[in-house]
Amino acid sequence: MQSDFGTARWRKSTISGDGGCVEVAYTGGTIGVRDSKDAGSGPILRFSQREWSAFLAGAHSGEFELDELTT
Repeated sequence: MQSDFGTARWRKSTISGDGGCVEVAYTGGTIGVRDSKDAGSGPILRFSQREWSAFLAGAHSGEFELDELTT
């Protein structure tokens, strides 16, 4: 799953502050996620569309709530 994110349009939440946030981009069938504080040289996590959809479904259903993760 190699995609070139060099020319990708990165987006971050409009409610993110100056302290940094994660950014998301889509290119070549792959979703990339990176830390906006280290955007130039930091790592990019890559997800297929299927993996990203599963993550979003879990987030929407509360699967990653902290109280659920600590039990």
